[in-house]
Amino acid sequence: MTGTSATTLAQMATEVLTTADARAKTALSRQYAAAWRASREKDATGIAVGTATPPLRPARPDRPELLDPREVPRRRPGTPEGRKAILHAVAHIELNAVDLHWDVIARFSGMPLPAGYFDDWVQAADDESKHFNLMADCLEAMGSHYGALPAHAGMWRAAEETADDIMGRLAVVPMVLEARGLDVTPGMIEIFRKAGDADAVAALETIYAEEVSHVAYGSKWFHFLCGREDRDPKPFFHELVRRYFHGALKPPFNTEKRAEAGLPPDFYWPLAEDMPPKP
Repeated sequence: MTGTSATTLAQMATEVLTTADARAKTALSRQYAAAWRASREKDATGIAVGTATPPLRPARPDRPELLDPREVPRRRPGTPEGRKAILHAVAHIELNAVDLHWDVIARFSGMPLPAGYFDDWVQAADDESKHFNLMADCLEAMGSHYGALPAHAGMWRAAEETADDIMGRLAVVPMVLEARGLDVTPGMIEIFRKAGDADAVAALETIYAEEVSHVAYGSKWFHFLCGREDRDPKPFFHELVRRYFHGALKPPFNTEKRAEAGLPPDFYWPLAEDMPPKP
């Protein structure tokens, strides 16, 4: 995959989505993100956004084997095999995130959206590509690789169910699924710090720092579109999450990082399985 045939951003996004090999996918993603940024810096009109018809599901490598979430084996984080499993799970999440961010570009490219919308999601896709490579490198340093373990099959479900609803996509993917990463990553960092794995700690800290901006992009564009449609963002967010997200949100929440990303508690606590005690 040379990446020379695409002339618009939507075509670039679709080429990434239809590339199966994980390392090739992330390399093409980073190449196209750099081309988009260079074009925007040189000329505000630069590469055209264009339109495309992305696949309902992105191309995937033969491995990992994808299982129902309930069938994915649980491993103890205090063991080397358990730590490999954590890194593998994060790598799988990051690869899905690469496709999610290119999909939110290609699938909604025909809508009247500001250039900044595309700038943000190209940046997010580039970040996620880097994050996947960091996790894959850590796995290889431990004598493993992405695809060595089974992985969660349900991660693309939210994308399929919101394929025709940009507001639902923004609500569920960055503002729920990626926000969950802000809650759980500090605990993962501590596991690898205790194990003395400085490379994994550094990689996870990079991911943790940069994921805040992805949640923030979701919140920013969700609020922008609510404003354009004269909708009250909070109740509409609750309505969309209840429609498209299966199950309650799980505390504890990282309130500080969520606030930094533009998610106040009254957005997510009403959707939680355990409501906070009343004062």
